[in-house]
Amino acid sequence: MKPPKPTLRNGTYYLRRRVPDRYRAFEDRRVVHVSLHTDSRSEAETRIRATWQGMIDAWDAMAAGDTATADTQMAAARALAKSKGFSYLPASRVVNLPIGDLLDRLEAATNRQGKLDRLLGPALLGTVSTPKISITGAWDVFWKLTESDRDGMTPDQVRIWTNPRHRAIRFMAEVLGDMPLTDLGQDEMMDYRERMYDRVKTTGIQKASVNKEMGHAFHIIRTVNTMRRMGLKVSFAGMMLSHAESNTRQPFSETWIKDRLLAPGALDGLNLQARCILLGMVNTGYRPSEGAGLRGEDIRLDTDIPHIHINATHRKIKTRESERTLPLLGVSLDAFRACPDGFPRYRDKSSHAAVINNFLSNNGLRETPEHSLYGLRHSFEDRLLNAGVDERIRRDLMGHKLRDRERYGAGARLSIMADMVRIIAF
Repeated sequence: MKPPKPTLRNGTYYLRRRVPDRYRAFEDRRVVHVSLHTDSRSEAETRIRATWQGMIDAWDAMAAGDTATADTQMAAARALAKSKGFSYLPASRVVNLPIGDLLDRLEAATNRQGKLDRLLGPALLGTVSTPKISITGAWDVFWKLTESDRDGMTPDQVRIWTNPRHRAIRFMAEVLGDMPLTDLGQDEMMDYRERMYDRVKTTGIQKASVNKEMGHAFHIIRTVNTMRRMGLKVSFAGMMLSHAESNTRQPFSETWIKDRLLAPGALDGLNLQARCILLGMVNTGYRPSEGAGLRGEDIRLDTDIPHIHINATHRKIKTRESERTLPLLGVSLDAFRACPDGFPRYRDKSSHAAVINNFLSNNGLRETPEHSLYGLRHSFEDRLLNAGVDERIRRDLMGHKLRDRERYGAGARLSIMADMVRIIAF
């Protein structure tokens, strides 16, 4: 379609153009004749493009509103209202607008015959039906709305992120029936909570696990409600189960690490890459997934201070502070010398933790039944604390955010960090 050209009439430029045939069902005029409110040719050429595009957008929104399913009709109504200079508001808010604003909407929604336009009327007066989204249907909406949350994730990270959330909303639908979200009220929430508590009593699942699952379901509904502007009034306050269970991962004691985990031959039955992930963790405190995700380019053994670089180049990391450089010393340095290219067997997978934890269990290497591989990370932090290492350096090494203040500067030099780790390294 050729761009429109302004027409000069009585010292003022106008847009004068035939309405395309595909929009004739939504526009009574055969030719539109609109003032551009300027006598400047250059200004008119600038304005005419925006004015014509605005009319095209409005007609497209009308077409969408005329043919759309319930799920997309609301989006079309919002676009149509915006093309006329308004925000879409539900009727309950429109009726409470100042009289001048209400009259502006009525005027804009009225056609040349003085009747309410069949598409503009609902869009400007807020009478478009709210799409019905069921509990299970909320998952599809949530998935699209949270696409950016999964940016940078590996396929395995996406799986780990997806499964508990999808499982949570499916179980809610199983408990309550796959009802529309608009039908959810406090009675339904109490029924759901009671059923979740029944699982604690009958299956032995921990309350903390049940709360986490409920939290996922509530977050999905809150996100869909907010982002789709549904106006649900249901509250999730007070729904969580009270509990005194500790979810803290237990740190291995220094004696246990030295005398049991690092005893000659203790880890020989573990495959090389899994063994090196564990040993690499002893003096770095990295998260197991961070270690397993390292590539050869992240491992520098040919420098004065051998080190690894935790970063988000190939996988999403937990927080901004998680990107960090860690010096390699002692058994951790030996581990990376044995695996200089990282751990391709476990890269972008999550199976390393199960393999290592099963090995620890089967070989009597858990200090208590509550201890797991992750306890080496907490042990590293405790050893730094007990050695009097500065809080900023501790948090930089752990990839933690500083408490109650901004992080300024680049932090300690790698040589300083290496000196601090050397104090506590095995």
